[in-house]
Amino acid sequence: MTVPPNASTPGPGWYPDPAGSGRLRWWDGTAWTVHFSAPPYPGPPVTRPHLRENTPVYNPFIWLIVALSLVPLILLLTWNPVLRLRTIGAGRAQTLDPAALFTPQYFLLVISGFVVYGVSAFMAYLDWERLRRDGVVRPFHWAWVFLSREVYVIGRSVIVHQVAPKRGLAPVWATIGVTLLALVLAGLKMSALLATIVNHAATI
Repeated sequence: MTVPPNASTPGPGWYPDPAGSGRLRWWDGTAWTVHFSAPPYPGPPVTRPHLRENTPVYNPFIWLIVALSLVPLILLLTWNPVLRLRTIGAGRAQTLDPAALFTPQYFLLVISGFVVYGVSAFMAYLDWERLRRDGVVRPFHWAWVFLSREVYVIGRSVIVHQVAPKRGLAPVWATIGVTLLALVLAGLKMSALLATIVNHAATI
């Protein structure tokens, strides 16, 4: 480090490497050392500014993402396969026909999963754009919805809660409620279906 005449020697610290390496190098107060900082250069953490109190943090897009989880659940509750028996083997054994499960409602349930997945991604993009326009710096990226809707809702809500304290977490609680409801209703549906299968098997 070159020190102009009559100038005080800089104290120990990280300074640009005079050798032109593009990295920061440790100056011990009297001479350069062999220690370099790993990029990126150390600096203060980037913070997001808070939103004004009257800035909305919810919009129809985030609520649609939460509500879309109910679509497959509703279709599951309407799926009522009619179990039937079929004869197989030389011994003419009676067994349940697995094809009975594949009703039109079943295929509608499967297709709805892909549709809901795509619509959720589009809604997440619109929600992300709305948050940016409302002043949220670097909102949780909408592409996380491809991992799962829950990941996006949670990540989005955490960042919104940071920039709007005491607000922004309602979608998380709504998602938890919808998830618990889905688990309970799906469990009841599967239990009823299993009981029907067991009863049919007992009559064979």
